[in-house]
Amino acid sequence: MNRSRISSRSNTSLVLVAFLMLAIVQASHADIRLPAVIGDNMVLQRGMDVPVWGWADPGEEIRLSVSWHRMERRVTADKDGKWAIDLRTPPAGGPYTITLKGKNTIALENIMVGEVWICSGQSNMEWPLHASNDAEQEIAAAKYPNIRLFTVQHKIADTPQADCTGLWSECTPQTIPGFSAVGYFFGRHLHKELDVPVGLINSSWGGTVAEAWTRGGALKKMPEFKTLLEKIALAKADPDSSMKKYREELAQWQKKIEEAGAQGKGCIEPDFDDSSWDQMDVPVLWEQTKLGNFDGLVWFRKAIDVPASWKDKELTLELGPIDDMDTTWFNGVKVGAHNESGQWQAMRKYTIAADLARTGKNVITVQVLDTGGGGGIYGQPEQMKLRPSDAGDATAISLAGKWRYKVAHNLGEMPPRPKPPMWVNNPNAPTALYNGMIAPLVPYGIRGAIWYQGESNAGRAYQYRELFPTMITNWRQDWGQGDFPFLFVQLANFMATRPEPGDSAWAELREAQSMTLRLPNTGMATIIDIGEADDIHPRNKQDVGKRLALWALAKTHGRRIVYSGPLYESMRIQNDKIVLRFHHANGLTTRDDKPLRGFAIAGADKKFVWAKAKIKGNTVVVSSADVPKPVAVRYAWADNPVCNLVNAAGLPASPFRTDNWPGVTTNNK
Repeated sequence: MNRSRISSRSNTSLVLVAFLMLAIVQASHADIRLPAVIGDNMVLQRGMDVPVWGWADPGEEIRLSVSWHRMERRVTADKDGKWAIDLRTPPAGGPYTITLKGKNTIALENIMVGEVWICSGQSNMEWPLHASNDAEQEIAAAKYPNIRLFTVQHKIADTPQADCTGLWSECTPQTIPGFSAVGYFFGRHLHKELDVPVGLINSSWGGTVAEAWTRGGALKKMPEFKTLLEKIALAKADPDSSMKKYREELAQWQKKIEEAGAQGKGCIEPDFDDSSWDQMDVPVLWEQTKLGNFDGLVWFRKAIDVPASWKDKELTLELGPIDDMDTTWFNGVKVGAHNESGQWQAMRKYTIAADLARTGKNVITVQVLDTGGGGGIYGQPEQMKLRPSDAGDATAISLAGKWRYKVAHNLGEMPPRPKPPMWVNNPNAPTALYNGMIAPLVPYGIRGAIWYQGESNAGRAYQYRELFPTMITNWRQDWGQGDFPFLFVQLANFMATRPEPGDSAWAELREAQSMTLRLPNTGMATIIDIGEADDIHPRNKQDVGKRLALWALAKTHGRRIVYSGPLYESMRIQNDKIVLRFHHANGLTTRDDKPLRGFAIAGADKKFVWAKAKIKGNTVVVSSADVPKPVAVRYAWADNPVCNLVNAAGLPASPFRTDNWPGVTTNNK
């Protein structure tokens, strides 16, 4: 064979391959690219110049046309390939299309114009509709094609990101179950009242702190965060030592957990005798059972009968969400697991091989590990089922109901799970979520933002007084839309009710939130009446969303409605009594038609006692025979206060205090 001809052919082939690869790279690079938040089904904010932006080749010309106006706009990508065009939106309506042409063409379809809101915060904002009150009915009724949903995928980042992962979709019973319940109920109320399309951008992450949602430049204005950011930068420069220590501690901790799990390993076998185990009605957060505020490892078992018609069929096992982690067996064979942190909302869905199920008795075993907060198999009954994989839910066996359970290990009896260095895959690192989940949305045109967060900052309330306004101001500056509406939820009542007045970290955090109303164009939904003592995630998200929407309707859209419960205004000492005045006080009353509760009074000795309180017009008069010379009053000043003051609209009074005496978190900054 002629080697020269082979070599010639090889060279020609290599040249051809190189040419094709170069053409592919150039074509790919030349394509106009848009951020995820700009796409089919989106809602554009009405009544403003909204930016459309993206990337292309440096110097590439992009032509943009819209279906609501006969025009064509042109822009040239800068030296970095970036480009942006501002569009004047029409009045609310649609659907519209936007077409962009460069070296490729993009046609965006089914676009609506209306009201756009960011929905952000921690778990109570992230909390999905399928785990809220009346979930089945609410999901079935969620047929609102002009409400559009966009959820930003969780992302941690060291620097501000240019894009995120997400997709716009119409609101349907199929798309709504996993979406933010608070966001949905807020948007639904606006949609019904305003009769315009509503776009909801859900960018939230459970268990996160406010500083994670704040840009680094803004945080550095607070000395303690400036110092922390500098420490993180130093640790990143030499990560080996801190990572080595963390890995060693984590390995030891995991070994103890595995040993604890092994104590019940025999229980995965179908014939294991679990008759001595306790029973629990599932689904439920075990904080609502006799387990209480338990963190640790628990075994669950359930026996079910499989019909003969399912023989030799592949089955699908669905358990709904499990908080936090699980490993699941079917007849002693492991069929699935979620053992990474942050998966407490993930729907467990596992495949059972065709040869694994038996006719008659079969046993499902689930090992659940909760490392903090709520725990257990906690979704909705209809989410727990077993069915043939090729069949619908009509044939499914419900798995809701009584399960046998046994505690394997209490985490309270061992050191907490080691935490990695703050800069390692940590959603609570300062700036981490602003960089990964807020920066990519800027400068998308919005009406405003709603926010439900604060639980994770409750031990640092005095710091929150500055941190929270800093975050809001940071967002407003970066969006460049002025002081857009920023509406937030004051923390609900939670934890045990105390018999006597006292200090409260949660009360102080609520105070810090109410102080934020000093910022222009802010609003606060008070929910001190709809929390749950045993659950940090109240299931009544309907009223939360509605109360946020009342602020938007009144303050943003000019509706003449009552939008807030009573807010403390001033006090006046009158002999042995204190007279309190309130904003939003028309028709003061009690929500249960019983005497006022929740007021405490103190003299100069700063010792609070429960007080008698009476409504007098639009004021409340407070006194106690034990305090002849009162100087201060507190209302609903507790983690879970018993209180009942409302106005004529039935909206609850916000907790407050008239004093500024040092509290439980004063020195915990």
